[in-house]
Amino acid sequence: MPTLSSPARRDPRTAWALLLLSAASGAADAFAFVCLGQVFAGVMTGNLVLLGASAVGIGEHGMALRVVTALVAYGSGVACGAWLSARLRWSVPMTLLVEAGLLGAAAVLWGVGPAPSGGDRPALLVLGAAAMGVQGSTLATPTNYFTGTLTSLVGRAASRSRRREDGWAAARLAAVVAGAAVTALAVRFRPETAATVMVVPVVGALLVEAVPGRRSSG
Repeated sequence: MPTLSSPARRDPRTAWALLLLSAASGAADAFAFVCLGQVFAGVMTGNLVLLGASAVGIGEHGMALRVVTALVAYGSGVACGAWLSARLRWSVPMTLLVEAGLLGAAAVLWGVGPAPSGGDRPALLVLGAAAMGVQGSTLATPTNYFTGTLTSLVGRAASRSRRREDGWAAARLAAVVAGAAVTALAVRFRPETAATVMVVPVVGALLVEAVPGRRSSG
């Protein structure tokens, strides 16, 4: 299955695409958590924890339904991405195009009438979580779950067994934070643009992957 893999073993454009998608992941999760009822679009481990808490009555009203919605939508996105990757030669650009389309639709819906609570916006949650599922199923290098990346980085630093790709891994962690921070600023100062923040990095990654002469998608 064609995927974007480790930046250390491929050309630098892959590294930039992974950074952009990591930023999109941070933006999508920040947007979902802040604007769509305190659930995540891409971090399904966190959603499972929230589901367990809501099962015993802890959390906002309707939390369990929102979590289940995100889980089902994410799984659907994973299935879609896997299907495309297995059947299309240029699977990475195509799956990124699908992801950009899903996030773009969410940005349009949000821009029509942003609301601070957002808890009654299941369509936005479905679009965002499905997009993160597509992204997660397409990439060999994680860009929407980072606990393993952080664990590996700290472990190798502690044992003084660093690898040359560790710098790119640390940069992806920073990109997640940056994407979330920009989204939070948009929510505070220009709420109608908050959902757009998660679209821009994906479009950037798509353009990088679509550059003539790339071989990673073939």
